[in-house]
Amino acid sequence: MKKTVLSCIQPTGQMHLGNYFGAVKNWVDLQAEYDCFYGVVDFHAITMPYDTKKLRNNTWELIMDLVAVGIKPEHLFIQSLVPEHAELCWIFNCFCSYGQLTRMTQFKDKSQANELKGGDNYISAGLLDYPVLQAADILIYKADFVPVGKDQEQHLELTRDIAQRFNHAVGKEYFVLPDTLFTETPKIRSTADPTRKMSKSAGAKHFISVFEDEARVRKQIKSAVTDTGEVDPENMSPGVDNLFELLKASGDSVGALDSLMTDYNSGALKYSVLKEAVADSVVAMLTPFREKRAELSADKRALKDQIKASSFEIRKRAQQTVKEVKDLVGLMNVKY
Repeated sequence: MKKTVLSCIQPTGQMHLGNYFGAVKNWVDLQAEYDCFYGVVDFHAITMPYDTKKLRNNTWELIMDLVAVGIKPEHLFIQSLVPEHAELCWIFNCFCSYGQLTRMTQFKDKSQANELKGGDNYISAGLLDYPVLQAADILIYKADFVPVGKDQEQHLELTRDIAQRFNHAVGKEYFVLPDTLFTETPKIRSTADPTRKMSKSAGAKHFISVFEDEARVRKQIKSAVTDTGEVDPENMSPGVDNLFELLKASGDSVGALDSLMTDYNSGALKYSVLKEAVADSVVAMLTPFREKRAELSADKRALKDQIKASSFEIRKRAQQTVKEVKDLVGLMNVKY
C-alpha cells in the first residue's frame, strides 16, 4: 500500500511563484508516489481578521488554481466540508496543554503583529488553538508524511506529542506518528526586493502570480532588482541569485543556464540577457497553467461538483477515524 501524505493551504488569494515553487509543485510530484490528501483549509483562514464576503470566493479560486497546475481533483477537499476536523480538534484540545500552545512561535509572532496594528483587533482563541486543528487535519487521515517548511516543524512536533499522549491515554498505538517530508524547494524572493521572500502582503510589485498575463510577467522580470549598493565580486548579489533561481526552478526551457552562468563567472554577464532568458522560461512554464485555468473557469459548476464529490469521499475516511476515536475515549457515536 502507498504511504499517505497530507498537506494543506489557506485560501488567502492569488497563487504566486513563491507558493508554487515552495509547496504546490512538490504536491503535484508527490501524487505519483503517495496516497495524497490536499486540503484548502478555510477554518484556518478565519483565525485572523478577514473579509467574510471574500472567503468562499477565495476558496473556490484556490481550488481552480490547484487543479490548473496539476493537482488531481480526487485528492482535494475543502476543510469546512469535512466537519470532523473540528470535532477531532475539540477532542485533541483535551490532550494538549495550554502552555504548549502559548509557546508556538507563529502564535507569538502573529499576536505581536496584530497588536502592532492597534485599533480594536483582538487575538482570537482560534489563533491560539490553530496548531491543534492542524494536528486534527493530519491525524484524521493517519498521514505518514507531511511536507512542511522549517517554519512548520514546531507544529508537526506538537502533532506528534498529541498523538503520543492520546495513544498513551487509550492504551493503544492508534495514531501513527507522522514524519516530516523535506524536499528541495527553491527559495523564490521578491523581484522588487530580493532580500525578502515573495509575498502578496508586501504589495503587487513583490509577487508574480502563477496566472499573470505574459506582458505583466515580462515587465516584472525586466524591472527586477539585480545589484544593490556595492558589488561583491566574491558573492552573487541576492537579485542576480534570485533570477538564476527562477531560471532553474522554471525548468530553463530556453537552455540558457549553463552559458549564462559561464558569463557570470567570467564577468561578462549582461543582466538584460539574463532577465530575457528568465522571462522566456517562466512564461513557457506558466502558459499551460493559464490556459488550463481558463478552461476550468469556463465551467466552474463542473469543477465545484467534482470537489464537493471528492470532499464527500474523503470525509468517509475522516468519519471512520472520528468514530474510532470516540469509541476509544468513551464518547457516543452517531450512526452514519
